[in-house]
Amino acid sequence: MDSTIALIGFGEAGSTFATAAGWEGAARAFDVKSERRAAMIEAGAFVAESADDALAGAGLVLSLVTADAALDAARACAPQLAQGALFCDMNSVAPETKRAAAEVVARGAGRYVDVAVLAPVNPARMNVPLLVSGTAADEAAALLRQAGFANVRVVGEEVGRASAIKMIRSVMVKGIEALTAEMMLAANAAGVAEEVLASLEASEKPQSWFARAAYNIERMVTHGARRAAEMEESAKTLSSLGVEPMMTSGTVRRQRVQAGSPIETPAKPAAKPEGTVA
Repeated sequence: MDSTIALIGFGEAGSTFATAAGWEGAARAFDVKSERRAAMIEAGAFVAESADDALAGAGLVLSLVTADAALDAARACAPQLAQGALFCDMNSVAPETKRAAAEVVARGAGRYVDVAVLAPVNPARMNVPLLVSGTAADEAAALLRQAGFANVRVVGEEVGRASAIKMIRSVMVKGIEALTAEMMLAANAAGVAEEVLASLEASEKPQSWFARAAYNIERMVTHGARRAAEMEESAKTLSSLGVEPMMTSGTVRRQRVQAGSPIETPAKPAAKPEGTVA
C-alpha cells in the first residue's frame, strides 16, 4: 500500500479537491462518466481506466459519487481495496446507507470511514468542514489532514454518526431554503416582497442555536394549537395566490403534534353504490 489517493467519482468535489490540494500525480481518478476525463487531465490526476485501476495500492480512497450510487460504489470497490486501505465514504447519504456500505467493505481488506462534508466544496475547497467517524476515524483524519484538508474533526467510533449529524442538520439548512422559496413565490405573487423582507429584517435577532432550538420547541408545545390554526390560514393565503403550500402544510402538522393535538386526516369519500359512474 502506498500514499496514492484514489478518487472514485470525479465530479465537482473530486475535481475541486484534486486541484486545490495540488495532488496531481498522487491522485488516481475514476468516474463512470467518460466526459470527466478532461477534468482529471486538467487537475493533473492519473486517469484510471477502471475503479480497480484507481484503487491499486492506494492507502486513502475518497468515494465522491452521487448519493444514489454510494452503496454500489462501496460494493464495487470493496474487493479491490489494498490491505488496510481507508475507504472514506464522503457521500451525502443516510446513516443506514453508510452502515450497509461499512458491512460490505468489512468483508474485504479495507477499512470503512464515514465522512460528512458539511458545506459546499466551493468556495470552501480544502477548508470545507469534514466530520469523521468509525473505528479508523483517527487514522483517517490524520491522512485527510496530510492530504491537505484543513478542517477535519473526529466525532466518534460509530459508523453513521458523522452522516447523522449532516443529515439532521440538513433538515434545517435545506428546509430554510425551501421555506424561503415558498415565501418568496407568494410574496411576489401578492406584490408585497419588499415589505415581507423588510419585516423579517427588522425582527431578526442574533441568537445561539442552542437557545433558539429550546425556545422554538417551547413555543410549539405551549402555543402549537393556536399557531397551527394560524398556519392553516397562511396555507389558504398561498393557495389563493397559486402557490402550493408544501412546506406550510407540513408546519401545520408539526405544530399540532408538538402541542399534543391530534392530526386531522381527510375523510374518505363515501363508497358509491355499485354500478354508478363517477
